Amino acid sequence: MPTSARRLHTPSTRVDAPTVARMPVLDIRRRPLGGAPCLAVSGELDIAGVPELEQELEAAIADSVGAFLVDASELEFLDSSGIRALLRARALLGRRDRALGLVIPPGPVRRALDLAGVSDLFAIYASRAAAARALVSPG
Repeated sequence: MPTSARRLHTPSTRVDAPTVARMPVLDIRRRPLGGAPCLAVSGELDIAGVPELEQELEAAIADSVGAFLVDASELEFLDSSGIRALLRARALLGRRDRALGLVIPPGPVRRALDLAGVSDLFAIYASRAAAARALVSPG
């Protein structure tokens, strides 16, 4: 006598996929400040984001005149390759007798510049408002 195949009903157990850490995103936007050209950088700046930052810096510097600002007030992380990119931007501007100012509040990003021994090479402002007050109109 043929037996019919029976299926055993088991409660479904849902297995969640492992949580994958979201890679921090580097966001770069042109955000003028007090009439001065400014790139606002947020997220994490490491070796993976440096090529994009360098490209944006070169274009923004070429398209502008006068003092130039990088607003890193929303930057969460900065490694040595990011510091090198800022030093490179400073050198590009210096060839044209232009200054580079950084907006970086006290915290880990500012500390990275201090530990690298380069913070004295930049005009550093704790906020966008402080940077705007420091800008001098030509004329």
